Amino acid sequence: MKPSELRDKDDAELVELEKSLRDQLVKMRIGKATSKAVNTADFRRIRRDIARIQTIQSERKLGLERS
Repeated sequence: MKPSELRDKDDAELVELEKSLRDQLVKMRIGKATSKAVNTADFRRIRRDIARIQTIQSERKLGLERS
C-alpha cells in the first residue's frame, strides 16, 4: 500500500487496518507452520505496510507533516 493512500485515512481507519494486517500475518504464520501453501513474499509486504502505518501514526502524534 502506498504511503499517500495511508495518509488519506484517519486515525481510526489506520488502527483498524493495522489490526487486520496483524491478524493476517498471524494466519499466514500458522499456515506456514502447518505446511499449507503460503506466498512468502506477502510476509515482507505486510510487515512493511504495518511499519508504514506506525510511521504515519507517530508523525501525526509528533505534529509532523510530510508532503
